[in-house]
Amino acid sequence: MKRHFDVLVIGAGSAGSVVASRLSEDRSCQVGLIEAGTMPDDPDIADPLKWTMLQGRAYDWSYRTVPQPFTANRVHEWPRGKIVGGSSCLHAMAYVRGHPDDFEPWVQAGGERWSYRGLLPGFIRSEAFTASDGPTRGKSGPLDVYLPDAEVSPVVRAYIAAGRSMGAPALSDHNSGEMVGTSPNSLNIRDGKRLSVADAYLPPRVMARPNLTLLAGHEVEHLVLDGHRVTGVSVVCEGQTRTLCADRIVLCAGAVSTPLILMRSGIGCPDTLKQADIRCLADRSEVGRNLQDHLLALGNVYSTKKPVPPSRLQHSESLMYLHSDDPTRSMGSPDIVLACVVAPSAAEGLNAPLYGSAFTILCGVTHPTSRGRITPSGPGRNDAPVIDPHYMETEHDRATFRMALKRARMVGHHEALDEWRDTEILPGAPVQSDAELDAFIARAASTHHHPAGTCRMGLDTEAIVDPDLRLNGFDNAFVVDASVMPAIPSGPINAAIVAIAETWAASSRVTAAAA
Repeated sequence: MKRHFDVLVIGAGSAGSVVASRLSEDRSCQVGLIEAGTMPDDPDIADPLKWTMLQGRAYDWSYRTVPQPFTANRVHEWPRGKIVGGSSCLHAMAYVRGHPDDFEPWVQAGGERWSYRGLLPGFIRSEAFTASDGPTRGKSGPLDVYLPDAEVSPVVRAYIAAGRSMGAPALSDHNSGEMVGTSPNSLNIRDGKRLSVADAYLPPRVMARPNLTLLAGHEVEHLVLDGHRVTGVSVVCEGQTRTLCADRIVLCAGAVSTPLILMRSGIGCPDTLKQADIRCLADRSEVGRNLQDHLLALGNVYSTKKPVPPSRLQHSESLMYLHSDDPTRSMGSPDIVLACVVAPSAAEGLNAPLYGSAFTILCGVTHPTSRGRITPSGPGRNDAPVIDPHYMETEHDRATFRMALKRARMVGHHEALDEWRDTEILPGAPVQSDAELDAFIARAASTHHHPAGTCRMGLDTEAIVDPDLRLNGFDNAFVVDASVMPAIPSGPINAAIVAIAETWAASSRVTAAAA
């Protein structure tokens, strides 16, 4: 096995699959792709209806947060993919670029390359829309974006009608730049099956490239540092430890694992590392900080007058992005989101009716202001991380969440749903006051699986990466994944992760060619 590469990519999830695929298009570039998990072999992964059942299996890192004071002191499960394809093998397959305004903090942190307009070539390069209506939609990229039509549930059609009757703009989908409004979800599905980013970017013909080596089943212990360079990666495979070396190292392990790898390597806050029995080699106090995530309340549940037909897609069929103060306003980035699930969906500890007898309207805050932190509990890769997202810590988040639930109930009780809706089960008719709504949200709020921001990009000296995504203080190491996001976009973040990776890979290849 090769021990020296031109580029070592750490993590074969969404970002790593893109980076490894694009860099290995240059046949003179020897690329190694390190992945702790293995190739997918569970047929349930491919079934869009079974995504809710995948958590806790062997290919899930099965992270857990510390108890969260503002969510009824609950511990939250944080599934993350430990598999080729990463969390794109686990998520709900919704494809949402984000609102153009979402990327203004990125511009401030790294320049116009990271604006919506700057990222647009990366979005387009990645996409293959099943229906394309103009030059801003990708037509021939590796990642299918399926726009459903006939399969959409009649319950979801009624929910969409309710939103539009209340003034929410009608959209063909959420990827035109005008994100506020409602439509069926765009999905990463091909021929009725889940399409992970690895499926799209690392098909057999790509994996057969002689200059691309997949190192599956290799868990990263730490980076090997030599002054201002990262010379290699210490990995463990089948109980054996070895060092893989490369001219360039690209961390694509995600918003949880990337900061943990850096801290285990001695890059982080000195006090934090000392507490974990790690020697500090590079003082980077912000590593692991700025943690952001979306929450959804599971959920506003309604029993139905007649059986709900099973979903023909992936249960959660439609997002509705709104301004909480005025659901008819279309301009600007939305601050709340609703989602219609063709099934009962309730957080642990809340009673839900049987499948087929209810539907759910989820709700959440698109731009939470609470900021959390990830730290290691010890020096080794098997030491569990301490994940503290500080959920709902700010009054802004609690007040906006309350408004989101009120909007969800307005939609749920709209006459457009009269044919289906029978009784509101959760939170239930007696729950009306702000204090009662807050108490319900605290019990119902659950992760939307969008951790980001823990190695933020910026121009300031505290930023973890610079606008080129180079690890500050190191000549040849880069971070390319959700951890570099200065601020979380409005919707599911997988599309933006792919665009980040496409954008960085394109500029990296140009830079390498010039050198």
